[in-house]
Amino acid sequence: MSRLPFELLLALRYLRPKRTFVSVITLISVLGVTLGVAVLIIVISVMTGFDRQLQDRIIGFTAHMHVTQRSQAMTNYPAVAEQVRKNSRVRGVAPFILAQVLMQSRSHGEQPLNAAPWVRAIDPEMEATVSGLQSNIIAGSADLEGRGVILGNVLADGLQLMVGDRVTILSPSDIERMKEALEKKEGSVRMPDDYEVRGIFDAGYYEYNAAFALTSLETGQELYNLGDEVHGLQVKLENPELAGVVRGELYEQLGPEYHITIWTEENSALLDAVAVEKSVMFYILFFIMIVAALCILSALITFVVQKTREIGMLKAIGATNWQISGIFLAQSAFVGLMGVIAGYGLGILAVTYRNEFLHFMRKVTGWELFPASIYGFAELPALVVAQDVAIICISAFIICVLGGVIPAWQAGRLKPVEALRYE
Repeated sequence: MSRLPFELLLALRYLRPKRTFVSVITLISVLGVTLGVAVLIIVISVMTGFDRQLQDRIIGFTAHMHVTQRSQAMTNYPAVAEQVRKNSRVRGVAPFILAQVLMQSRSHGEQPLNAAPWVRAIDPEMEATVSGLQSNIIAGSADLEGRGVILGNVLADGLQLMVGDRVTILSPSDIERMKEALEKKEGSVRMPDDYEVRGIFDAGYYEYNAAFALTSLETGQELYNLGDEVHGLQVKLENPELAGVVRGELYEQLGPEYHITIWTEENSALLDAVAVEKSVMFYILFFIMIVAALCILSALITFVVQKTREIGMLKAIGATNWQISGIFLAQSAFVGLMGVIAGYGLGILAVTYRNEFLHFMRKVTGWELFPASIYGFAELPALVVAQDVAIICISAFIICVLGGVIPAWQAGRLKPVEALRYE
């Protein structure tokens, strides 16, 4: 004899495949839960992977933290950098100068093309301690000696520039000098300098590739008439998630005359948009499992009507209301469990072979479902987080069990006299 409670035995017996309408609805319910769980795992894993890669590329270009002096350029930046390095969570510190300029190309004798990018002046050796910029050079080199400049690949394409071409940069200081010369009616006006394109970088993010150019710290100081000053310091941390904590510690060290921004604030619009999209996709796709729960509800209501006589007989021989309700709750739980297990397996399988599937679809149909030119990733990113998968599977199971509450409650309330009245 089986040691299982008779509620579970009856629930398993009633779930045996039969060529009935109820069995068809039960199968549809299992498939609905399976698809709901699988699609949620796939979408949430892809969104999480996209978010993680986006964060990595943002951090790789902008560092984790920026320290600036309020309302003025930073005067004694080596001393401030030394203070910042004393923090045990800091891995690297580098000075920077950042401002917008007017850039004009004069390549190949064609009509000049104009752009207004941000020029970031850096110390190449110190920059290597805070960002992976040098590893992103796709053409030329990271040489910024003299009047060298490195452009983002989108900016270079827009200006039709290649390594070795010349570009004119007009800074705010140049405009002021030209304005003063005109007001003083001087005979000659100093024209802005030309710079040589030494390299082209690809940061992996369109906005950076289209809006940034790099030059040496000395050139930046000359462009913006800063002397020995800089605009601020870039700081790299051991753990970027602790940027808020480190900022509080640095404020205590440096004092209120300094302003510190962290990477999550500087890119909050983009990161928040990805987080909102992830949440919205979860709630929208969760309706698939609600539909599956409604199928379970429909199947069990029909099943209760079909089994009214058996319910009456069980109640007549002493079965309690809770035992009768347990039979139908166990059925909904088994349906949910089968759907969750199948959905988990299907979802993990799809995430594991996602790129192979995309390559196959592109080969067969010629369609690129995830264009690298739009999303900036050569492969579809994905990251399976155990916590997300647990939330999806547990939520799906609970929804399925709740789908059987009403039919189970109705079955438990049936009275033997009413159930067997016409027998």
